[in-house]
Amino acid sequence: MARGAEPADLALMARQLGRPMRGVAGIAHRCPCGAPDVVATEPRLPDGTPFPTLYYLTCPRANSAIGTLEADGLMSELAQRLQDDPDLAAAYRAAHDRYLAEREGIAHVPEIAGVSAGGMPDRVKCLHVLAAQALAAGPGVNPLGDVVVAAITPWWTPTDCKHRFEEESS
Repeated sequence: MARGAEPADLALMARQLGRPMRGVAGIAHRCPCGAPDVVATEPRLPDGTPFPTLYYLTCPRANSAIGTLEADGLMSELAQRLQDDPDLAAAYRAAHDRYLAEREGIAHVPEIAGVSAGGMPDRVKCLHVLAAQALAAGPGVNPLGDVVVAAITPWWTPTDCKHRFEEESS
């Protein structure tokens, strides 16, 4: 993960989300067009609130595509696969452990110790968070996140979506 973020990245992510960015630790992943699409968030927000979600998906196109997957029942399907496949469950638990270690590497926040995101390690609660970790960490780290990323790829267009988003938001 790259530490910090350039002012232009922060401005673009604020437009992507429709609100100012809070507690940015760095850009964790960039879309093939070069725009940030996953931000790493400090485990404690500037106002002191503990924030367990380390990886946060900012890309509106990816968020929309994942919302469709959730509406179509992919969370239930993945939850069943998690229950039926002990190897998948072990890999998912390892993704949870890695998530915790990476967040702890930024800062220790006792209130959220042991709590990751997305339902890990035993449930499937948020496909957005699982995809964000998969993008930030790369393939093979979060098996359910990998399924989500594969299902939405390509979420970008051959044109430079960073600039296109800027035009759409003007």
